[in-house]
Amino acid sequence: MTTNNKKTDKEYKPSSWAIANSTTMYVAIFLILALGIAAYFSMPREDFPEIKETKIYISTLYPGNTAEDIEKLITDPLEDQLKGLSGVVEITSTSQEDYSMIVVEFDDNMNVEVAKQRVKDKIDAEKATEDWPTFNGAKVDPNAFDLSISEEVPFLNINISGDYPLEKLKEFAEYLQDDIEDLIEVKQADIRGVQKKEVEVAVDIYKMMATQVSFNDVITAINNGNVTSSAGNLIASGQRRTIRILGEIEKPSDLENFVVKTEKGNSIYLKDIATIRFKEKDKTTFARKDGKPVVMLDVKKRAGKNMVGAAEQVKIIVDEAVKNYFPKNLDVSITNDLSDKTISQVDDLVNNIIFGIILVVGVLMFFLGFKNALFVGFAIPMSMFMSIMILNAMGYTLNTMILFGLIMGLGMLVDNGIVVVENVYRLMDEEGMSRVEAAKKGIGEIAYPIIISTVTTVAAFVPLGLWPGLFGQFMIYFPITLSVVLGSSLVVAIFFNSVLVSKFMTTEDKDMPLKRIITITSIVGAFGLVILIFGGAYRGLGSVMIFTAIMLWVYRLFLRKWANYFQDNTLVWLENAYETTLKKSLKRWFPVAITIGTFVLLFIAFGGFGASVASQRTKIEFFPDNKPNQVVVYIEYPQGTDIDETNKITKQIEQRVYNVLNEATYLDNGYNFMVESSVSQVGEGAGNPQTDGGSTAEMPHRGKITASMRQYKYRRGLDSEELRQKVQKALTGIYPGVQISVEKDANGPPAGAPINIELEGNNYDELIVTAEKMRAFINTRNVPGVDEIKIDVNKDKPSMKVLVDRKKAGELGVSSSQVGQQLRNAIFGAKAGIYKEDGDDYDINVRFNEDIRYNKSAIFEQKITFRDMASGQVKTIPVSSIATQTNSSGFSAIKHRDTKRVVTVYSQLAPGYVDAAAVVNQIKEEMKSFSELSSAIKIDYTGQLEEQNKQQAFLVGAFFKGLALIFFILIFQFNSVSKPSIIMVAIFLSFIGVFGGIVITGSSFVIMMTMMGIIALAGIVVNNGVVLLDYMQLLIDRKKEEFGLENQKYLPKELLLEAVIKAGKARLRPVLLTAITTILGLIPLAIGLNIDFFSLFSEFDAKIYMGGDNVIFWGPLAWTVIYGLFVATFLTLIVVPILFYLITRFKMWLQQKFQQEEIKIVE
Repeated sequence: MTTNNKKTDKEYKPSSWAIANSTTMYVAIFLILALGIAAYFSMPREDFPEIKETKIYISTLYPGNTAEDIEKLITDPLEDQLKGLSGVVEITSTSQEDYSMIVVEFDDNMNVEVAKQRVKDKIDAEKATEDWPTFNGAKVDPNAFDLSISEEVPFLNINISGDYPLEKLKEFAEYLQDDIEDLIEVKQADIRGVQKKEVEVAVDIYKMMATQVSFNDVITAINNGNVTSSAGNLIASGQRRTIRILGEIEKPSDLENFVVKTEKGNSIYLKDIATIRFKEKDKTTFARKDGKPVVMLDVKKRAGKNMVGAAEQVKIIVDEAVKNYFPKNLDVSITNDLSDKTISQVDDLVNNIIFGIILVVGVLMFFLGFKNALFVGFAIPMSMFMSIMILNAMGYTLNTMILFGLIMGLGMLVDNGIVVVENVYRLMDEEGMSRVEAAKKGIGEIAYPIIISTVTTVAAFVPLGLWPGLFGQFMIYFPITLSVVLGSSLVVAIFFNSVLVSKFMTTEDKDMPLKRIITITSIVGAFGLVILIFGGAYRGLGSVMIFTAIMLWVYRLFLRKWANYFQDNTLVWLENAYETTLKKSLKRWFPVAITIGTFVLLFIAFGGFGASVASQRTKIEFFPDNKPNQVVVYIEYPQGTDIDETNKITKQIEQRVYNVLNEATYLDNGYNFMVESSVSQVGEGAGNPQTDGGSTAEMPHRGKITASMRQYKYRRGLDSEELRQKVQKALTGIYPGVQISVEKDANGPPAGAPINIELEGNNYDELIVTAEKMRAFINTRNVPGVDEIKIDVNKDKPSMKVLVDRKKAGELGVSSSQVGQQLRNAIFGAKAGIYKEDGDDYDINVRFNEDIRYNKSAIFEQKITFRDMASGQVKTIPVSSIATQTNSSGFSAIKHRDTKRVVTVYSQLAPGYVDAAAVVNQIKEEMKSFSELSSAIKIDYTGQLEEQNKQQAFLVGAFFKGLALIFFILIFQFNSVSKPSIIMVAIFLSFIGVFGGIVITGSSFVIMMTMMGIIALAGIVVNNGVVLLDYMQLLIDRKKEEFGLENQKYLPKELLLEAVIKAGKARLRPVLLTAITTILGLIPLAIGLNIDFFSLFSEFDAKIYMGGDNVIFWGPLAWTVIYGLFVATFLTLIVVPILFYLITRFKMWLQQKFQQEEIKIVE
């Protein structure tokens, strides 16, 4: 009996302590709100969280070598060293002309700095070998570094143009560059469209031969003459004077008088054999804005820093320069500003939160009354600001992942408050308790259930916190945020709500006194008006406060009577109707029929979903397919294309792109409401950050055009994806041999091409030939969904092979190395020192003059100077006497995966197709008849499909691990297996709503988002189930106490039915409110309705529009929860009581059968 008293007459000590120390709680409330608001305005804004890869990149520059040479001399030796490292997941590499890039991926547990040091140790070990190549007299030096993709993508471009020489425009750019790179948030600001200068010593080969001056003579003369050095100290007259020999040139023309050689009293000066110029280096970059040449600054942020803050500071620097330094006729503009998109997306999500709060509080007022709704509604901002305060303390940014976690938690966080307020109100209303007594006992009754329900909800997300890899880094913020929000809501419900209801709750609150509403709205409105006028960055908060005051009057004047009627009539009718329905459902054969029917519905939902997928009505997507905010055209010409030719054809492509961008469809009196700006780059800066990240190789054969769209709200309902497709169509097949891909900015971490077939083998010629045949084969099969098929390497790189006659050269004492160095000097030249001017360093480069440098005959007729082995005399012979040359073609690149040579056949999905797995499966079927594959070649389907399968496997595993964790927690809570099993069944039955909703609406099953929605749904279903079953058990325990039954005994059927029905009716309101508030919290985002509450009064413009990036990204997850919760609510209210009743009756039958005991009621 004592045990039962403890179970049925509860008081939760922490909440009772809070009630007794109300002043302390009020101060805590104020501090949390103040710190939360401060954290919200101070937290850095980001679009998506920054991803830190556990990859180490090794770049090696070795000019003058083909891809085969780079592979043999650089890549292979380094890979042999690196493959023995522990913790390595994968090694990939690209060897191309002059350059090697190796990427070593470590497992997630490896510290990046430790990994980098291990890689450097292996590089040093390889460099120490005798076979490691040298360049310009020093060993080739590989550079090992870690890389953040966010550091490689410029977050804005600054474009400078005007009627000035390029050199002057470059000075303006350098002025900005110095100030911008001083910002701690900025990694670098690269100048595009203009070259750095150099001192060129252009030697004339014929004059050199006539005067018998060698290339090394020139370099040595400059190195020895252009130097300032110290000769020590001179002590004289008691003073120590430092002696400095001043030899550095003051101007480039000083080099003209350097003596290169003296013979028989005659000096040969540098000016006699060379032309010296201070000039721009050979062109490696072009930049244009809207087709007009500009000098451009690519500004890149530092990893871990605030992009929005960096953009604001950069704009301040530009504005200051325009006002105070730059001439008035200089045109300076900022394009491709990613911070604008970030601010827009973050603001939209914040407004979705506010809209959700309005809907939630509105519903609460109808169900609970004005004051009680305020008690519960108080939990929303309180929990939100507490969560933001905690997340800020954890060092997180305010990004879209965290904000959606807040939106997802919006409906869930009021659950605890609803249960607390509703239970306290019931005790005051039905049992006549005082506020304090009702607060203590009411919270005592439900404290442990809401703690357990919160813990079980969080438990559903715990496995997601162990998500490995890039996607884990990207998505982990969602479960962390939800856990913080739910934990905060629990603290608010137990500590803060308990204090408020114990002080202010009343059972009669229908009239909402006019005096009170005037007081409340006056205070809130006055504060809001002050903040709106004088609040600066906080003005938006003022708008929200004024809107709140207005909504209170709307409720008082228009909605109050409806709310009162709903509470007094509609809700009573609903409770009675539910009671009647539940009674009927628990009689005769209905419990079994309803249970069986529900399971049949589950199988129908699964079957319908499978049929819908098979018929392609329901598409399977890996990640949400976003609408482009940028349309990016990547252009790749055949390797070996000169940059001037690249620039010439890129201009023609630009014109075709601009013709599409400026179609009449997108113009309104000359104003383009779709496209904000467009810039193009050729050479440097034209690479794709997703595939070329970290590469410092020159790209004279690359071009890039970037068109930035205006914010979604300004596009007048037009689809930017259709614009991208128009651009793609305009560029299809126009230049044979030129690879053009029209892409968009991608959401989420990189996952590879959706169609990605890797061919692995030793013979690279055979791999490329097979890849070409495979491409032709797939094209002939016309597989639906396949876009343009490409191959990542080719053998079209023009090259020249030089064969040295080893016998003849050996007889003369000339080595192949000497021949190679002679030709390298002729074409590339050599660095011969530094010229300093105004604090800047400029290279002094010695090379043949341009007429000779590209003259094949002159290059091979140049003389090699050597010492004759027989006579000991210095002699010269032409290169052509010991070497022959032939034109050929070489590999554009050689790629490795885990040290094996690979060639990749890849394609994007055709417009309108999103199911990569279905397309790849069809390709696999067709490939069964591909007969050109030799036994020496292995093929593998990788890219997005490989990543998709890996992530899908993790999410399915996380779901079941979460269920197992929930199950064990519930066993601890109920000391029972049957009750947790009922809740587990309810979770699976909620799939009826998920898969039924997807099939009925024809929406896609987005693996990443839908699976996360299912995991979130499991937590919500558990929440309602725990509260309902715990209260059922509490009523049963009270009945047992009333009739003096032992715990192991069961109630008679009639009393059991009474307890089940009474518990269901008592928990109808909180269960419905949990479902409705969660759904309404997600509705604004799910349907894409955007209202800007911050500008509502500050600008008197609500900026209402439908759609946007957030609804595309988060919509599938939101609808998953909405579909599932809609059905789960029915399950909780009807099926859960039925299952509980059936299982209890089954236990009673077992007890009667095996123990032959009857339950007797003590009268």
